[in-house]
Amino acid sequence: MGLFSRLGTLIRSNINELINRAEDPEKMLNQVLVDMKQQLIEAKKQVAIAIADEKRIKKQWEQEAAKAAEWEKKAMLALKAGDENLARAALQRKGDHDEVASQLKDQWEAQKNSVEQLKVALRGLDSKIEEAKRKRNLLVSRQKRAEAQRTINETLSSINSTSAFDTFGRMSERVTQLEAEAEATSEIGGVLEEGSLESQFKALEAGNVDDQLEALKRKMALTAGKTEDPRQLGSGRADAKAPPPEELSADDLKAAEIDAQLEELKKKLSG
Repeated sequence: MGLFSRLGTLIRSNINELINRAEDPEKMLNQVLVDMKQQLIEAKKQVAIAIADEKRIKKQWEQEAAKAAEWEKKAMLALKAGDENLARAALQRKGDHDEVASQLKDQWEAQKNSVEQLKVALRGLDSKIEEAKRKRNLLVSRQKRAEAQRTINETLSSINSTSAFDTFGRMSERVTQLEAEAEATSEIGGVLEEGSLESQFKALEAGNVDDQLEALKRKMALTAGKTEDPRQLGSGRADAKAPPPEELSADDLKAAEIDAQLEELKKKLSG
């Protein structure tokens, strides 16, 4: 017996826990309002039926009272005619209707009081429903605020956690690495461009060396031509030899050098 009792308690506690978790304040309050409105509709129907009964009873009482008054007139008419027996019978009928009318009047007054009480209760129920609506709105607003506050607190808690800041740290290091790679790429491009410029200048320098070599060759040829003796050429002796370069004068060497430089300037200008 103790085992079954404990098992029943456990089942009830689990069911209550599930119900508590499933209860949503807004949905529960809305359902309560729906139930109250349904009760109000039923109450209005009952009040309408009570009012209809009150009117029916009042009409019956008025009819019986009218019949009693009519029999009283008939009794008076019989007395005027001198027929007391007929007048007595008419008064007897009048008494019957008076008795029924009195009973109907009591019923009508009781029904009327009941209808008034029902009307008051109906107005009270309607007021309670309106008050429940206002409370529902306030409670729902408080629920929304509480949920929003809880969401904000959870968000702040997640932001303030170390994992979030660790992520920012990793991303910062990643951005720094990307910036360093970009700077390295730019520096490599500059080095390649500088190497290309140096190679171009080296090519120009090599060309200048070639030009200087050609100028030197022309200079040597001109110097050799000027060192020939004109008298030997005019005499027609074929075995005459040109004087060696050592015998050239300083003026001749200077003139040949100037001519070579002049040719070099002409080439540069034409280029």
